[in-house]
Amino acid sequence: MEYTQLGRTGLKVSRLVLGTMNFGPQTDEPTSHAIMDTALDAGLNFFDTANVYGWAENKGRTESIIGSWFAKGDGRRDRTVLATKVYGNMGVDGDAWPNHDKLSALNIRRAVEASLKRLGTDYIDVYQFHHVDRATPFEEIWQAVDVLIQQGKVLYAGSSNFPGYKIAQANETAARRGTVGLVSEQCLYNLFERRAEMEVIPAAQEYGLGVIPWSPLHGGLLGGVLKKEAEGKRRTEGRAAATLADPASRAKLQAYEDLLDKHGLAPGETALAWLLTRPGVTGPIVGPRTPDQLAGALRALETELGDEVLAGLDEIFPGPGPSPEAFAW
Repeated sequence: MEYTQLGRTGLKVSRLVLGTMNFGPQTDEPTSHAIMDTALDAGLNFFDTANVYGWAENKGRTESIIGSWFAKGDGRRDRTVLATKVYGNMGVDGDAWPNHDKLSALNIRRAVEASLKRLGTDYIDVYQFHHVDRATPFEEIWQAVDVLIQQGKVLYAGSSNFPGYKIAQANETAARRGTVGLVSEQCLYNLFERRAEMEVIPAAQEYGLGVIPWSPLHGGLLGGVLKKEAEGKRRTEGRAAATLADPASRAKLQAYEDLLDKHGLAPGETALAWLLTRPGVTGPIVGPRTPDQLAGALRALETELGDEVLAGLDEIFPGPGPSPEAFAW
């Protein structure tokens, strides 16, 4: 396993991040435990979750599954860099009271205590803001986080789904307070969706944040969806189905799969390997539902992409170009 520093910190994390969003809704507890064991045995030490994972009636279920895995001992917690998130409302069936969501000091305090209890641990390595809270000033957010850091309950803070200007605002506010600020940004980034290159990734690099792409296969579309569809192995729905219904998008995916067939490369592994070549990227999040899917993701670490393949991918999925030249001069 290859490791890298998380942004400007001294924290060493694996180049792949284990996403746990399927644990509970899609993957039962024993299988979830098996996936985490396999990941840790392979050296994958960076696990990502969120307090709302489990969804609907089972918010917090995913954190509880991770907590029961930690409870098995054998150094599981000590060997894991654990990241979770705060923002979403944890109320169920209309029991969504004010101050039970977003990033007020009150909700941050409540949410971290609840996450620690579900996770069965006394500290969170990277506590991430799941979304921008337009109503809460960063002075208040950092005041709450600084207390948690002083208490040893949180070690680092990260963001998710932040625009570039909010990354700047957050870290400039932290700098005025004399604190570390954000050390990571988790954003939507893949071959099909490269808008993060315009402002988010440059801001992250400027402020020393590690970039953690989510949805690296763009909802499975970059995992060989057309071939699987033709073989009757996959049915698309929701946003993926809408994308495939667009002739231009479908043509791009066909060109992508044809290019990789020509070079004998697997689509899903290639999409992950491409992200590992991108400046500023710490590691993409992989969200396996089964141990076999995790094995496929791990193979991306051994996948080398030559110049011809990289050029072909850029031709099929061109990025937005540098900012501000992409929209100015």
